[in-house]
Amino acid sequence: MVTVSLCMIVKNEEESLARCLDSLKGVVDEMIVVDTGSEDKTVEIAKACGAKVYNYKWNDDFSEARNYSFSLATCDYIYAADADEELDEDNRQRFIKLKQDIAELDIDIVQMYYCNQLSFRTVYNYDRELRPKLFKRVRNFRWEDPIHEQVALDPVICNSDIEIIHRPRENHAGRDLASFRKAVDDGRYISKRLHGMYARELFMAGSDEDFVKAKDFFAEAVKDNNRSIDEIKEASCVLAHVAVLEKDPEALLKYSLKDATTEMSSEMCCELGDYYYEKKDYDEAIVWFFNAAYECSSILDIKKSKEYPRLALAKCYRVLGNEEQAADYEREAAEIEKGE
Repeated sequence: MVTVSLCMIVKNEEESLARCLDSLKGVVDEMIVVDTGSEDKTVEIAKACGAKVYNYKWNDDFSEARNYSFSLATCDYIYAADADEELDEDNRQRFIKLKQDIAELDIDIVQMYYCNQLSFRTVYNYDRELRPKLFKRVRNFRWEDPIHEQVALDPVICNSDIEIIHRPRENHAGRDLASFRKAVDDGRYISKRLHGMYARELFMAGSDEDFVKAKDFFAEAVKDNNRSIDEIKEASCVLAHVAVLEKDPEALLKYSLKDATTEMSSEMCCELGDYYYEKKDYDEAIVWFFNAAYECSSILDIKKSKEYPRLALAKCYRVLGNEEQAADYEREAAEIEKGE
Protein backbone atom coordinates (compact mmCIF):
# COMPACT_ATOMS: atom_id res chain seq x y z
CA MET A 1 0.00 0.00 0.00
CA VAL A 2 1.29 3.47 -0.88
CA THR A 3 1.56 6.23 1.70
CA VAL A 4 -0.15 9.61 1.31
CA SER A 5 0.72 13.08 2.61
CA LEU A 6 -2.18 15.50 3.00
CA CYS A 7 -1.03 18.99 1.99
CA MET A 8 -3.25 22.00 2.69
CA ILE A 9 -3.00 25.78 2.71
CA VAL A 10 -5.44 27.47 5.10
CA LYS A 11 -6.43 30.77 6.65
CA ASN A 12 -9.20 31.34 9.22
CA GLU A 13 -10.84 27.96 8.70
CA GLU A 14 -11.83 27.16 12.29
CA GLU A 15 -15.42 26.32 11.26
CA SER A 16 -14.48 23.72 8.63
CA LEU A 17 -10.99 22.39 9.31
CA ALA A 18 -11.73 19.79 11.98
CA ARG A 19 -14.46 18.18 9.85
CA CYS A 20 -12.07 17.96 6.89
CA LEU A 21 -9.16 16.53 8.88
CA ASP A 22 -11.32 14.10 10.83
CA SER A 23 -12.70 12.72 7.56
CA LEU A 24 -9.14 11.93 6.44
CA LYS A 25 -7.87 10.26 9.62
CA GLY A 26 -6.91 6.68 8.85
CA VAL A 27 -6.83 7.51 5.14
CA VAL A 28 -3.74 9.71 4.85
CA ASP A 29 -0.45 8.91 6.59
CA GLU A 30 0.72 12.46 7.19
CA MET A 31 -1.13 15.76 7.58
CA ILE A 32 0.65 18.96 6.57
CA VAL A 33 -1.19 22.23 7.13
CA VAL A 34 0.38 25.47 5.91
CA ASP A 35 -1.21 28.47 7.61
CA THR A 36 -1.08 31.78 5.74
CA GLY A 37 -1.97 34.12 8.60
CA SER A 38 -5.00 32.85 10.52
CA GLU A 39 -6.41 35.06 13.26
CA ASP A 40 -8.79 32.46 14.67
CA LYS A 41 -8.25 28.96 16.14
CA THR A 42 -7.24 27.32 12.86
CA VAL A 43 -3.69 26.50 13.98
CA GLU A 44 -4.81 25.06 17.32
CA ILE A 45 -7.45 22.91 15.61
CA ALA A 46 -4.95 21.60 13.06
CA LYS A 47 -2.48 20.61 15.78
CA ALA A 48 -5.24 18.99 17.85
CA CYS A 49 -6.16 16.87 14.83
CA GLY A 50 -2.59 15.64 14.53
CA ALA A 51 -1.38 17.83 11.68
CA LYS A 52 2.09 19.27 11.28
CA VAL A 53 1.58 23.03 11.04
CA TYR A 54 3.85 25.46 9.20
CA ASN A 55 3.58 29.22 8.84
CA TYR A 56 3.82 30.88 5.44
CA LYS A 57 3.80 34.60 4.71
CA TRP A 58 0.95 35.19 2.27
CA ASN A 59 1.94 36.98 -0.96
CA ASP A 60 -1.32 36.77 -2.97
CA ASP A 61 -0.09 33.72 -4.91
CA PHE A 62 -1.87 30.42 -4.29
CA SER A 63 0.56 28.49 -6.47
CA GLU A 64 3.60 29.50 -4.42
CA ALA A 65 1.82 28.50 -1.22
CA ARG A 66 0.79 25.16 -2.73
CA ASN A 67 4.34 24.54 -3.92
CA TYR A 68 5.65 25.21 -0.41
CA SER A 69 3.15 22.75 1.09
CA PHE A 70 4.15 20.10 -1.47
CA SER A 71 7.83 20.59 -0.62
CA LEU A 72 7.14 19.50 2.96
CA ALA A 73 5.60 16.13 2.02
CA THR A 74 7.49 12.90 2.72
CA CYS A 75 5.08 10.17 1.57
CA ASP A 76 4.72 8.39 -1.80
CA TYR A 77 1.75 10.51 -2.89
CA ILE A 78 0.40 13.95 -2.05
CA TYR A 79 -3.30 14.62 -1.54
CA ALA A 80 -4.18 18.30 -2.08
CA ALA A 81 -7.26 19.40 -0.16
CA ASP A 82 -9.04 22.54 1.00
CA ALA A 83 -10.61 22.99 4.42
CA ASP A 84 -14.16 23.02 3.04
CA GLU A 85 -13.85 19.50 1.62
CA GLU A 86 -14.65 16.20 3.30
CA LEU A 87 -15.02 12.49 2.60
CA ASP A 88 -17.96 10.43 3.81
CA GLU A 89 -17.40 6.85 4.98
CA ASP A 90 -18.05 5.25 1.57
CA ASN A 91 -15.44 7.45 -0.05
CA ARG A 92 -12.97 6.96 2.81
CA GLN A 93 -13.10 3.25 2.04
CA ARG A 94 -12.70 3.90 -1.67
CA PHE A 95 -9.61 6.00 -0.94
CA ILE A 96 -8.07 3.25 1.23
CA LYS A 97 -8.69 0.70 -1.53
CA LEU A 98 -7.17 3.09 -4.05
CA LYS A 99 -3.98 3.20 -1.98
CA GLN A 100 -3.78 -0.58 -2.30
CA ASP A 101 -4.65 -0.67 -6.01
CA ILE A 102 -2.06 1.87 -7.25
CA ALA A 103 0.84 0.37 -5.28
CA GLU A 104 1.87 -1.73 -8.29
CA LEU A 105 0.99 0.81 -10.97
CA ASP A 106 2.97 3.71 -12.45
CA ILE A 107 0.31 6.36 -11.86
CA ASP A 108 1.33 10.00 -11.52
CA ILE A 109 -2.04 11.61 -10.82
CA VAL A 110 -5.41 10.34 -9.65
CA GLN A 111 -8.49 12.39 -10.40
CA MET A 112 -11.46 12.41 -8.05
CA TYR A 113 -14.99 13.75 -8.37
CA TYR A 114 -15.55 17.20 -6.88
CA CYS A 115 -19.20 17.42 -5.89
CA ASN A 116 -21.79 19.94 -4.68
CA GLN A 117 -20.58 22.83 -6.83
CA LEU A 118 -23.83 24.35 -8.09
CA SER A 119 -25.34 24.50 -4.61
CA PHE A 120 -22.94 27.30 -3.71
CA ARG A 121 -22.82 29.26 -7.01
CA THR A 122 -19.10 28.61 -7.45
CA VAL A 123 -17.14 29.63 -10.52
CA TYR A 124 -17.50 26.11 -11.89
CA ASN A 125 -20.56 25.29 -14.02
CA TYR A 126 -20.73 21.58 -13.14
CA ASP A 127 -22.11 19.98 -9.99
CA ARG A 128 -19.80 16.95 -10.30
CA GLU A 129 -16.50 17.05 -12.15
CA LEU A 130 -13.20 15.21 -12.13
CA ARG A 131 -10.24 17.10 -10.69
CA PRO A 132 -6.61 16.07 -10.12
CA LYS A 133 -6.30 15.53 -6.36
CA LEU A 134 -3.63 12.87 -5.68
CA PHE A 135 -0.08 13.41 -6.98
CA LYS A 136 2.98 11.17 -7.04
CA ARG A 137 5.52 13.06 -4.94
CA VAL A 138 8.67 12.14 -6.89
CA ARG A 139 7.36 13.89 -10.00
CA ASN A 140 7.91 17.26 -8.28
CA PHE A 141 4.69 18.80 -9.52
CA ARG A 142 4.62 22.58 -9.70
CA TRP A 143 1.55 24.74 -9.24
CA GLU A 144 1.06 27.64 -11.63
CA ASP A 145 -1.15 30.76 -11.90
CA PRO A 146 -1.57 33.13 -8.94
CA ILE A 147 -5.29 32.40 -8.51
CA HIS A 148 -7.40 29.31 -9.32
CA GLU A 149 -4.07 27.56 -9.40
CA GLN A 150 -3.50 24.28 -11.24
CA VAL A 151 -0.63 21.84 -11.57
CA ALA A 152 1.69 22.10 -14.59
CA LEU A 153 1.92 18.55 -15.85
CA ASP A 154 2.10 15.98 -18.61
CA PRO A 155 1.69 12.85 -16.48
CA VAL A 156 0.03 9.44 -16.44
CA ILE A 157 -3.45 10.13 -15.08
CA CYS A 158 -6.16 7.76 -13.90
CA ASN A 159 -9.73 8.52 -12.84
CA SER A 160 -11.15 7.18 -9.58
CA ASP A 161 -14.72 6.87 -8.32
CA ILE A 162 -13.96 8.82 -5.13
CA GLU A 163 -16.34 11.71 -4.49
CA ILE A 164 -15.24 14.72 -2.45
CA ILE A 165 -18.00 16.75 -0.81
CA HIS A 166 -17.45 20.49 -1.16
CA ARG A 167 -19.09 22.64 1.53
CA PRO A 168 -17.84 26.23 1.19
CA ARG A 169 -18.81 28.48 4.09
CA GLU A 170 -18.76 31.62 1.99
CA ASN A 171 -18.35 32.91 -1.53
CA HIS A 172 -14.71 33.78 -2.18
CA ALA A 173 -15.43 35.89 -5.24
CA GLY A 174 -14.36 39.17 -3.64
CA ARG A 175 -11.01 37.71 -2.60
CA ASP A 176 -10.47 35.98 -5.94
CA LEU A 177 -11.38 39.00 -8.05
CA ALA A 178 -9.02 41.15 -6.00
CA SER A 179 -6.29 38.58 -6.67
CA PHE A 180 -7.02 38.73 -10.40
CA ARG A 181 -6.69 42.51 -10.37
CA LYS A 182 -3.45 42.37 -8.39
CA ALA A 183 -1.97 39.84 -10.83
CA VAL A 184 -2.85 42.19 -13.72
CA ASP A 185 -1.47 45.23 -11.89
CA ASP A 186 1.76 43.33 -11.14
CA GLY A 187 2.23 42.66 -14.85
CA ARG A 188 1.61 38.91 -14.56
CA TYR A 189 0.53 37.27 -17.82
CA ILE A 190 -3.01 35.94 -17.53
CA SER A 191 -3.07 32.52 -19.19
CA LYS A 192 -5.91 31.34 -21.41
CA ARG A 193 -7.28 29.19 -18.61
CA LEU A 194 -7.08 32.02 -16.09
CA HIS A 195 -8.59 34.49 -18.58
CA GLY A 196 -11.69 32.30 -18.75
CA MET A 197 -11.79 31.93 -14.97
CA TYR A 198 -11.62 35.70 -14.50
CA ALA A 199 -14.49 36.31 -16.93
CA ARG A 200 -16.53 33.45 -15.45
CA GLU A 201 -16.08 34.66 -11.88
CA LEU A 202 -17.24 38.12 -12.90
CA PHE A 203 -20.45 36.77 -14.42
CA MET A 204 -21.20 34.36 -11.62
CA ALA A 205 -20.34 36.49 -8.60
CA GLY A 206 -18.96 39.90 -9.61
CA SER A 207 -20.51 43.22 -8.65
CA ASP A 208 -21.05 46.08 -11.08
CA GLU A 209 -17.92 47.67 -9.62
CA ASP A 210 -15.92 44.48 -10.27
CA PHE A 211 -16.96 44.58 -13.93
CA VAL A 212 -15.96 48.22 -14.33
CA LYS A 213 -12.59 47.58 -12.66
CA ALA A 214 -11.96 44.73 -15.12
CA LYS A 215 -12.79 46.85 -18.16
CA ASP A 216 -9.24 47.95 -19.08
CA PHE A 217 -7.81 44.43 -18.85
CA PHE A 218 -10.46 42.87 -21.09
CA ALA A 219 -10.33 45.79 -23.53
CA GLU A 220 -6.63 45.06 -23.99
CA ALA A 221 -7.33 41.33 -24.30
CA VAL A 222 -9.77 41.94 -27.17
CA LYS A 223 -7.01 43.76 -29.07
CA ASP A 224 -4.32 41.15 -28.31
CA ASN A 225 -3.57 39.15 -31.45
CA ASN A 226 -2.16 36.34 -29.31
CA ARG A 227 -5.52 35.73 -27.67
CA SER A 228 -7.70 32.92 -29.03
CA ILE A 229 -11.22 33.36 -30.40
CA ASP A 230 -12.56 31.87 -27.16
CA GLU A 231 -10.75 34.53 -25.14
CA ILE A 232 -11.99 37.28 -27.48
CA LYS A 233 -15.56 36.07 -26.95
CA GLU A 234 -15.11 35.92 -23.18
CA ALA A 235 -13.67 39.43 -23.10
CA SER A 236 -16.42 40.71 -25.38
CA CYS A 237 -19.10 39.40 -23.03
CA VAL A 238 -17.48 41.19 -20.09
CA LEU A 239 -17.16 44.42 -22.08
CA ALA A 240 -20.74 44.19 -23.33
CA HIS A 241 -21.93 43.95 -19.73
CA VAL A 242 -19.88 47.02 -18.88
CA ALA A 243 -21.42 48.79 -21.88
CA VAL A 244 -24.91 48.03 -20.56
CA LEU A 245 -23.93 49.30 -17.13
CA GLU A 246 -22.48 52.47 -18.64
CA LYS A 247 -25.39 52.87 -21.10
CA ASP A 248 -22.96 52.88 -24.04
CA PRO A 249 -24.83 51.49 -27.09
CA GLU A 250 -21.85 51.99 -29.42
CA ALA A 251 -19.64 49.79 -27.25
CA LEU A 252 -22.45 47.23 -26.89
CA LEU A 253 -22.73 47.02 -30.68
CA LYS A 254 -18.94 46.72 -31.06
CA TYR A 255 -18.55 43.83 -28.65
CA SER A 256 -21.73 42.00 -29.60
CA LEU A 257 -20.49 41.94 -33.20
CA LYS A 258 -17.17 40.48 -32.04
CA ASP A 259 -19.06 37.71 -30.29
CA ALA A 260 -21.21 37.16 -33.39
CA THR A 261 -18.19 36.32 -35.58
CA THR A 262 -18.96 32.76 -34.43
CA GLU A 263 -22.19 31.46 -32.89
CA MET A 264 -23.36 34.11 -30.46
CA SER A 265 -23.21 33.20 -26.78
CA SER A 266 -26.18 33.13 -24.43
CA GLU A 267 -24.36 35.66 -22.25
CA MET A 268 -24.25 38.18 -25.10
CA CYS A 269 -27.91 37.56 -25.98
CA CYS A 270 -28.84 38.27 -22.36
CA GLU A 271 -26.85 41.52 -22.41
CA LEU A 272 -28.77 42.62 -25.51
CA GLY A 273 -32.03 41.52 -23.91
CA ASP A 274 -31.25 43.51 -20.77
CA TYR A 275 -30.34 46.55 -22.86
CA TYR A 276 -33.62 46.54 -24.79
CA TYR A 277 -35.63 45.80 -21.66
CA GLU A 278 -34.20 48.93 -20.03
CA LYS A 279 -35.10 50.83 -23.21
CA LYS A 280 -38.67 49.49 -22.77
CA ASP A 281 -38.45 47.82 -26.18
CA TYR A 282 -39.95 44.62 -24.83
CA ASP A 283 -40.54 42.95 -28.18
CA GLU A 284 -36.85 43.25 -29.08
CA ALA A 285 -35.82 42.12 -25.59
CA ILE A 286 -37.96 39.00 -26.07
CA VAL A 287 -36.08 38.15 -29.27
CA TRP A 288 -32.71 38.16 -27.50
CA PHE A 289 -33.83 36.39 -24.34
CA PHE A 290 -35.45 33.71 -26.52
CA ASN A 291 -32.17 33.28 -28.42
CA ALA A 292 -30.27 33.00 -25.13
CA ALA A 293 -32.61 30.28 -23.89
CA TYR A 294 -33.22 28.22 -27.02
CA GLU A 295 -30.84 29.08 -29.85
CA CYS A 296 -27.44 29.67 -28.23
CA SER A 297 -25.16 28.20 -25.58
CA SER A 298 -23.45 29.72 -22.56
CA ILE A 299 -19.67 30.07 -22.46
CA LEU A 300 -19.22 31.52 -18.96
CA ASP A 301 -22.33 31.23 -16.80
CA ILE A 302 -24.57 28.24 -17.47
CA LYS A 303 -27.57 30.00 -15.92
CA LYS A 304 -27.52 32.52 -18.80
CA SER A 305 -28.79 29.75 -21.10
CA LYS A 306 -31.16 28.25 -18.55
CA GLU A 307 -33.31 29.92 -15.90
CA TYR A 308 -32.10 33.53 -16.33
CA PRO A 309 -33.44 34.17 -19.87
CA ARG A 310 -36.67 32.30 -19.14
CA LEU A 311 -37.33 34.45 -16.09
CA ALA A 312 -36.47 37.50 -18.20
CA LEU A 313 -38.97 36.36 -20.85
CA ALA A 314 -41.59 36.01 -18.12
CA LYS A 315 -40.84 39.55 -16.99
CA CYS A 316 -41.24 40.89 -20.53
CA TYR A 317 -44.51 39.09 -21.16
CA ARG A 318 -45.90 40.22 -17.83
CA VAL A 319 -45.16 43.86 -18.73
CA LEU A 320 -46.98 43.25 -22.02
CA GLY A 321 -49.99 41.88 -20.13
CA ASN A 322 -49.59 38.23 -21.16
CA GLU A 323 -49.82 36.51 -17.77
CA GLU A 324 -50.30 33.02 -19.23
CA GLN A 325 -47.07 33.17 -21.25
CA ALA A 326 -45.22 34.68 -18.28
CA ALA A 327 -46.37 31.86 -16.01
CA ASP A 328 -45.27 29.24 -18.56
CA TYR A 329 -41.72 30.63 -18.66
CA GLU A 330 -41.56 30.89 -14.87
CA ARG A 331 -42.68 27.28 -14.57
CA GLU A 332 -40.01 26.19 -17.08
CA ALA A 333 -37.33 28.12 -15.22
CA ALA A 334 -38.33 26.52 -11.92
CA GLU A 335 -38.19 23.04 -13.45
CA ILE A 336 -34.70 23.71 -14.82
CA GLU A 337 -33.44 25.01 -11.49
CA LYS A 338 -34.91 22.03 -9.65
CA GLY A 339 -33.37 19.67 -12.18
CA GLU A 340 -29.87 21.07 -11.52
